[in-house]
Amino acid sequence: MFHGAMVAIVTPFKNGELDEAGFRQLIEFQIENGTTAIVPCGTTGESATLSIAEHERLIEITVEQAAGRVPVIAGTGSNNTREAVNLTRHAKKSGADAVLMISPYYNKPTQEGLFLHFEQVAKSVDIPIIVYNIPGRTAVNIEPATIARLARIDNIIGVKEASGSMKQITDIISMCGDDFTVLSGEDFLTFPLMCVGGRGVISVVSNVDPRGMSDLCSLYLDGKIEQARKLYYDLLPLCHALFFETNPSPVKAAMSMMNLIESDEVRLPLAPMSAGNRERLRAVLESRGLLSRSATRA
Repeated sequence: MFHGAMVAIVTPFKNGELDEAGFRQLIEFQIENGTTAIVPCGTTGESATLSIAEHERLIEITVEQAAGRVPVIAGTGSNNTREAVNLTRHAKKSGADAVLMISPYYNKPTQEGLFLHFEQVAKSVDIPIIVYNIPGRTAVNIEPATIARLARIDNIIGVKEASGSMKQITDIISMCGDDFTVLSGEDFLTFPLMCVGGRGVISVVSNVDPRGMSDLCSLYLDGKIEQARKLYYDLLPLCHALFFETNPSPVKAAMSMMNLIESDEVRLPLAPMSAGNRERLRAVLESRGLLSRSATRA
C-alpha cells in the first residue's frame, strides 16, 4: 500500500498561526504532481512546536482534503507513550490510513524500552504503524534486531529509516523480510535504498519537486533502473541543498521562493535561513528549473 514518493509535508504558518488555506493548497499541489501519500505532523511539519489542538487539526484537514485520493500517514509520535497512544487514537478516528511514529526523543530509552513503547501503541490502536528511526534527532538508534522484533507485531508494517547507514538498512531488510516496508527517511539515499529492497521515500524534497521524486520512484519500481539512476543524480544537489541548515528552514525558504507558501515562517527555536545559504539554495533551485515553474497562489 505504501510505496513511491510520499511527502513529509511542511506546516505553513501566517503570523504565528496555522495557514489552513495554504496547507490545503499544498496538499492539492502534491496530489497533482504524483505524490503517493501525504505525511502531516512529522519533523518537516514542525510537530515539536505544534500544540495538541494544532496537531489534531492538521491531521483532520489532511484527511478531508486528500479525500481518499492518496493515503494519509499521520505523524503521531511522542516521547510520552500515553500521548503517542492518544494522538494515534485521534488519527484513526479522523480517518488516517496509517501513522508514522518517531522513536521517543530525549528520554534515551533502552532497546527494550523502545520495543515496549511501540508495542503499547500497537496494542492500543488498531491502525498500521510505520516506525520512524532518526537517531540524529532522538539520541537513540533503533537497532535492526529491535525492528525485527517489532515487525512481528501485526500492525507494525514498516520503518522510515533515517540512520544514514546502508548497513543498517540492509540488515533490516534481511532480518524483516519482504512483507515489511522499508522507506528512506533521507532523500539522498532513496535510490540506493530501493536498489537493496526498499519501497520508496518519505521525502522533504517532494515539497518542492514532487514530480521529480515521484518519477524517480516510479521509474525504479517499473524496472527502468538506468533512467531512475540518472534522475537520482539530477536530484542529488537539491537533496543536499535542502539540508544546508536545519530542516525545515531551507525547504520553507525554497517554497517561499517558488511562491508555494506565503511565508517561510518557522517557529522558534528554529530560525529563518541565513542570507548566504539562501542564495546558495536559490542557485540550486534555478539550476533545477524550479523557479521558472513556480506555482501561483490563489
